[in-house]
Amino acid sequence: MSEMSSRELLAELVAFPTVSRDSNLALIAFIRAYLEGLGLTCELDYNAERTKANLYARLGPDGPGGVMLSGHSDVVPVDGQAWTVEPFRLSERDGRLYGRGTADMKGFIACVLASLPRFLARPLRRPLHLAISYDEEVGCLGVRSLVAALAARPDKPALCLIGEPTELRPVLGHKGKLAMRCQVRGAACHSAYAPLGVNAIEYAARLIGKLGEIGQRLATPERQDVRFDPPFSTVQTGLIQGGRALNIVPADCQFDFEVRALPADDPQQVADALRDYAETELLPQMRARSDASAIDLQPLSAYPGLATAPDGEAAELLALLSGRRDFGTVAFGTEGGLFAEAGIATVICGPGSMAQGHKPDEYVSLEQLQGCDALLVRLADWLQR
Repeated sequence: MSEMSSRELLAELVAFPTVSRDSNLALIAFIRAYLEGLGLTCELDYNAERTKANLYARLGPDGPGGVMLSGHSDVVPVDGQAWTVEPFRLSERDGRLYGRGTADMKGFIACVLASLPRFLARPLRRPLHLAISYDEEVGCLGVRSLVAALAARPDKPALCLIGEPTELRPVLGHKGKLAMRCQVRGAACHSAYAPLGVNAIEYAARLIGKLGEIGQRLATPERQDVRFDPPFSTVQTGLIQGGRALNIVPADCQFDFEVRALPADDPQQVADALRDYAETELLPQMRARSDASAIDLQPLSAYPGLATAPDGEAAELLALLSGRRDFGTVAFGTEGGLFAEAGIATVICGPGSMAQGHKPDEYVSLEQLQGCDALLVRLADWLQR
């Protein structure tokens, strides 16, 4: 297969509408064919329905260690967004490349694919690994089976670079996330006799108020970490629904909340504290009027935070690749915490900015792609030392 530039490959990748709700197999087939055309062998890891797949490949010497370049293939929807260009066709204007996923994060994947002939031409002393996942945008779901497989391998990588868009700034950490759904079941009656019923909305409101109190405690100065913005773990309720008519005491209410937790905090403790409040204070009151009353908490999604040591090998490599030592953090989540839990030290650095991610007219600049191409040249130099 003839060599392709990162821009040419980005055009190919953007043309696959790999929204998380849809299959990514056409894109994976394209990447697989590209890699096999370079003489590499790919391993695919499918979901249960075989509608999506992770891809893993490696090159260089046998044995453990080396660096993994990791990216996710899925993108967020374009529904309801006011795009001025075709979202799934790459277009260029004023040094910017527009299309869904250009920043988050097909730009990085394109640079990686374009760099592979260069890696193959080098006498690498340490291996290069490549991982492309699915369903990152809906809770880092797809990568988990890939991480489990890597953790069990005797030749797993030592380090991982995730190319999420950081404008090529070196990033060592991000918060973790826990998303939960709370379902409150009360007892309906005519609103003229409201005290005889159990108002699910009112009890949901008390639960939401308790979450606010927990969030205030998490924000106290002694719990803050100034490396993050905001510098504390946060709790917020984002969705709520309940009730059928104003003259009916509502029997049901449901709300979803999330915890964005500093790496040192356990977001599950928030859910546990809310459950304890529900069971010890609210449910006895509710069941005094209706035995059928219930409060159920169920997880929706979760991923761990990331806090890579600034004095370790991964950080030193990142400083070398980026040419900077001003290590930072990002507010958004990545798959990095999952790789770190598997014993693979992980850092984040990639082209583009999340300020353009998830928006209409998403773009990455040509300058950022070129900077990522240069970063990967430096990685090839490091792997052959």
